[in-house]
Amino acid sequence: MRLNVILFVLFSAALNMRAETSGAHVSEYQRRVDIVRGIPGLAAFWDFVQREDGPRGTGNFVAQTDVVGEKRYVLKPWNISRAFWNEGAEATLSDFPLLGRGPFGQAVGFHAPAGLDDLPVLMVPREQLHDSPLDVKGAGRSVSMVVWLAHEEGSHAIAGIWHEGTDTPPTGIPAIARVRGQRQYGMFAGLGANPDGSSAHVSENGLASFGDKYAHHLAVTPEKMVKIKPNARPEEMNDNWSVVGFVYDNQKQDVTAYLNGVSTEHWIEKPASKGFYRFAAKAWMQARLAKIPGLQNGEEPDFPSDQYYSPPEHLILGEVLEVEDAQKKVVVRSYEYTKVRVTLLKDKSGAFVETGDAELVALKVNPYWFGHDIYSPPSADVGGPFTIGRVIHSNRHATLSAWFGGVAVYARALSTDQMRELASIGRPGKESAVLDLHNLTGR
Repeated sequence: MRLNVILFVLFSAALNMRAETSGAHVSEYQRRVDIVRGIPGLAAFWDFVQREDGPRGTGNFVAQTDVVGEKRYVLKPWNISRAFWNEGAEATLSDFPLLGRGPFGQAVGFHAPAGLDDLPVLMVPREQLHDSPLDVKGAGRSVSMVVWLAHEEGSHAIAGIWHEGTDTPPTGIPAIARVRGQRQYGMFAGLGANPDGSSAHVSENGLASFGDKYAHHLAVTPEKMVKIKPNARPEEMNDNWSVVGFVYDNQKQDVTAYLNGVSTEHWIEKPASKGFYRFAAKAWMQARLAKIPGLQNGEEPDFPSDQYYSPPEHLILGEVLEVEDAQKKVVVRSYEYTKVRVTLLKDKSGAFVETGDAELVALKVNPYWFGHDIYSPPSADVGGPFTIGRVIHSNRHATLSAWFGGVAVYARALSTDQMRELASIGRPGKESAVLDLHNLTGR
């Protein structure tokens, strides 16, 4: 009898300990969610725990918003290849493996496609988001995004309203359904600017920029995300989560990329010779030449004037003298977003004046100057969806391989401190960096 009592007490204690542990995990989950929701301006937050039929359910993922208890922006499985090439099967939630753990307790996997007809993406259809807080666009509007992910490989799209269009010349079979670009804002894994970095695209026209067929307004960090091995065990990923993000501030007219809460200033030297930024360098030069009366050497009169790149250069922050003689000076002038080499010749009065001969020596790409409003689609029919894991474009190829543990969008410009606070969630060095879904739901 006494033994039975002892066993009962031990069993009860074990149950209480398990309940307390589970309760602690649930409390920690709520604390983290409250951090995300507590920052003003939240438009949507997918933690991949909340579903249409509740945290224990198997329905589509839904976002929390700044309204208590509100769930909206349902992520629908969608096969890009089927939608635009009429190839492949309908996408389902089974196309997105689940990790069972993450910064908020769950993560969704995006991996290399099995074939050209297999391009599954999680999507909020345009009709769900048009003119909503998630649909950041137009005059005076700013936007910020933060994504928690464990990165395996690839440098392409992470999330955003960034429909590149299916009408640009493809590397393979053209799409059957040709649709023009509908870009607004998007988060990327560095692209050609810095593969595996944290980068942000913004668009003023939904289309291409600087006279090229692709968009090139991009801020990027000089640092790269930590990479995990494909098929790594979940416990091996605990200390390898990255937090990428960006802030587009309409008032400051710039976009800043963040990695793990840090926005390191980043300059590209000799941008005219760099693959990704040579288009911005060309647009800068064409804008400068167009201001000089007459047709100048190197000027392209048919270059679209709405695609000039003209960061503010009215305030000289510094000047370095490179060459000086009796008749000529060559100096490098530093501005907020550019460094420019200019040549000055002595005129008849003995004063040195600019000749118009100039070279873009360096371009700041973090923060990156963007002197426009975000593209505003006039109707839902010509607006893009919000996608996670891939974007719509004319080429069917592998884009990104990663586990997504959370995506948050704010319809305002967040401060550096707020970006740092969000990046602290689930980061290595913090207690209980990764939560387990089982402890959150009791499953």
